[in-house]
Amino acid sequence: MNVPSKAEIGEETRSQLAGMALGDPELLMEGLEARANWQERSGLDPRTFSLVKIAALIALDAPPSSYLWQVANALDSADDLLGVLHAVAPQVGGPKIVAAAPELMVALGLSLPEGQQ
Repeated sequence: MNVPSKAEIGEETRSQLAGMALGDPELLMEGLEARANWQERSGLDPRTFSLVKIAALIALDAPPSSYLWQVANALDSADDLLGVLHAVAPQVGGPKIVAAAPELMVALGLSLPEGQQ
């Protein structure tokens, strides 16, 4: 694997990357609009759409920040999130369920069990 040489990075690119890293809503608006379009095209209601996306995040072993937005959109009951974990467990395997559970707990504002901090 070759190490890339230092690329020229313009100020606009640097600024947008920094904004995305900080979750700047203006920079993320295009993605949010695309999400709304995909949700509409799916034919699913917003809650179901988010539950399906949570299942995909579990399967992908997604980073913690990915769960926060989806959990907020999906939440009717935390029992639904537990149901998603149970539903995808046979397909994704135990390690991904174990990795996703604390992320869902954090997104719900719950304290992690002893030894998980």
